[in-house]
Amino acid sequence: MVTSRPDTLWFTRCPVPTATGIAADQGWLTAEFAADGIAVRSLQESGAGDVRGEHFRHRLATLFREGGNVPALWARSGGAPTRLVGLTWIEERQVIVARPGSGIEGPDDLKGRRLAIPHRAIEIDFWRAMALRGFDGALRQAGLSLDDAVPVDLDGDVPGQWEAELTALREDRVDAVYTKGAVAVEAAARHGAEVAIDLDSFADRRSRVNNGTPRPITVDQRLLDDHPDLVVRFLAVLLGAADWAADRPAEVARILQNETGSGPAGVAGAYRGDYHRGLHAGLDDLRLTLLAEQEEFLRRHGFHDTPVDVTTWADPAPLAEARALVPRLPFIAQEQS
Repeated sequence: MVTSRPDTLWFTRCPVPTATGIAADQGWLTAEFAADGIAVRSLQESGAGDVRGEHFRHRLATLFREGGNVPALWARSGGAPTRLVGLTWIEERQVIVARPGSGIEGPDDLKGRRLAIPHRAIEIDFWRAMALRGFDGALRQAGLSLDDAVPVDLDGDVPGQWEAELTALREDRVDAVYTKGAVAVEAAARHGAEVAIDLDSFADRRSRVNNGTPRPITVDQRLLDDHPDLVVRFLAVLLGAADWAADRPAEVARILQNETGSGPAGVAGAYRGDYHRGLHAGLDDLRLTLLAEQEEFLRRHGFHDTPVDVTTWADPAPLAEARALVPRLPFIAQEQS
């Protein structure tokens, strides 16, 4: 249980655009809780090896997590006492790539094709989940399903993101690879792969429901029960960071290079348009509905067993209270003065 005031709050985020990553880069999370004598630490710190696995398991009572929904749903299904306190939707270049001259130019061209499905020896194989869901999203645009293609299992435990899939593509062992994000832009270019299907181009948002869309912000129920004010203040900083980012695309891009480990070309290729204006968390009905559809897909494909009722998992109260605190944040109040 979390009863006495904690001396440390932990946070973790995926290497993608997040308000958590921006707030950490700017030092705002540390500043918010310094007067309380509460340290704020990242699971990604070099000295956090003993708790780093909690990014997936989320059984650390003082942890805030802004990350992919596959591990979040898996952890909740497995009994982790988490609550969903926010959801973001950030477009991050989801595409199907193929070899030049493959003849794959649209979703219907995936019928009968060999699809790269990586398998990694990790607690929850979100890489495999992303590939299945990405191809599912493309195929459904043509009225098809995964049963209409030929999934090819690949050993994904090789160095480098997307390397196993893109090597298999180059060697003609598969016909198509799902990729997303900044690192994938650079990796695909190295392997000579080209975009065959741009999932971002479809008006139907459901074609892009995947591990990061929508992306949950979760906290432990014990922290929420015992110290709701800390949760509200943490979320207020994230909302303030999203406000700050909305008018600073260049600075957000710089932070993203550090977060993703990608260069300027990768970031520019993966995050286009006004993505920097959309980092705010919400719990609207559409995002909850899309997350519920993702939960059903993951359960149907064996990624977790016990159903997760997304509606009852969500607690909108902390985020609603946090919005009222944003104007008094020092870095926001300074801009408005």
